Amino acid sequence: MSFEITANDLQDFAQDYDNRRDSAILENAVTTNGVRAASFNWHSIADDSPVFSIDLSTGDVTDQKQSGRCWMFAALNTMRHEMQQKFNLPDNFELSQSYAFFWDKFEKSNWFYENVIKTAKLDIDDRKVAWLMETPQQDGGQWDMLCALIEKYGVVPKTAMPESYNSSRSNEINAVLNNQLRHDAVILRNMVNDGASEDDLNGIRKQMLNNVFRMLSYAFGKPVTTFDFEYRTKKDKEFHRDSNLTPQSFFKKYVGWNLDDYISIIQAPTADKEYGKTYTIDMLGNVVGGRQVKHLNLSMKDFKQLAINQLKGGESVWFGSDVVKYSNTKHGLMALNTYDYAKLFDTDLDMTKAEALDYGESMMDHAMVLTGVDLVDDQPTKWKVENSWGPKVGTKGYFVMNDAWMDKYCYQVVINKKYLSDDLQKAAAQKPVVLKPWDPMGTLA
Repeated sequence: MSFEITANDLQDFAQDYDNRRDSAILENAVTTNGVRAASFNWHSIADDSPVFSIDLSTGDVTDQKQSGRCWMFAALNTMRHEMQQKFNLPDNFELSQSYAFFWDKFEKSNWFYENVIKTAKLDIDDRKVAWLMETPQQDGGQWDMLCALIEKYGVVPKTAMPESYNSSRSNEINAVLNNQLRHDAVILRNMVNDGASEDDLNGIRKQMLNNVFRMLSYAFGKPVTTFDFEYRTKKDKEFHRDSNLTPQSFFKKYVGWNLDDYISIIQAPTADKEYGKTYTIDMLGNVVGGRQVKHLNLSMKDFKQLAINQLKGGESVWFGSDVVKYSNTKHGLMALNTYDYAKLFDTDLDMTKAEALDYGESMMDHAMVLTGVDLVDDQPTKWKVENSWGPKVGTKGYFVMNDAWMDKYCYQVVINKKYLSDDLQKAAAQKPVVLKPWDPMGTLA
């Protein structure tokens, strides 16, 4: 059954538009100012003031600039927060995002080759192959992927490997690297289908990775292997130097986390994901042989309570959300009442969280850090968010997230397992259900 739009239909639509008393003034407002400005709710500024009953000290915000490294910035920020308190580091201290970025792109290239070989006998238009070739590698990632990098390569302070043009503006190197990876995919697929041996495949793959290493070294600088860590303390300006460190020894001495203690919790109320079960995503990862991406799915009530417990314990919380929804960068607002699109257009836009995930209306696209929460009668009303877009947005780079917005658009938090009950720790240890590569819980922040 089909429905063709007729001339009479168009006449009815136009007549309905003309009969509305507010059509002319709304047309002027929206065409002149745009949808967001015309629907902005001025009262949302007062409704979500940046004051919190629990507010951790976290120092200066960072700036990922024109790159998609939010997941990396957020994870390294949670680590530096504790370092700043423990070692009295200055507010502007940062761990090197460029160092992690180099190794992520290098390992993602190998991960891509791995999956190209695994899917080489599938038709080029098979959905898995098409998904793989669409974006061989990108800037985004997940918490477990950052852990896999640290477990293999450690971390370094930003002073040991600072930003480069390409780490701050990654579109150029991404375009060339993806070109290279697709070029290599042709060779690998042909070799597999021509019956090449494992030794032959490994030999050409090593040559390809050597090429990738050289390209990334030109773009980001060759990764540091040893360095001196020098700093002055924040309070008394006392000078410290720690010489001849490696990235692994620096992580062990100055961060000192057991990364196995940190568990990814998701909030996915879709019918295919039972609460209390763990999930992973096919073909998602970066380090071959490294840590697996794994999520424990919980109710929103449990999800938020774990975040609150960790904040009460003095630890910031990595989280992932759909940041573009109803958020205002200038004022640093993430609230459902920031924009009223439905009233502006006199329509119904409401979808449940599950429907938005299932129908592609929403998914995780940005990672940030929870550094505070405002509790009224022990219930959250709003959350303090450390972003990585520099100090010129929000309140010196910090945002206010309304609790209702969290319910609707937050999908992931990372929690130290000491804040989980015994039952939840047992649930987190389950063997994960494997989801399809394009599942929304596999989206990279």
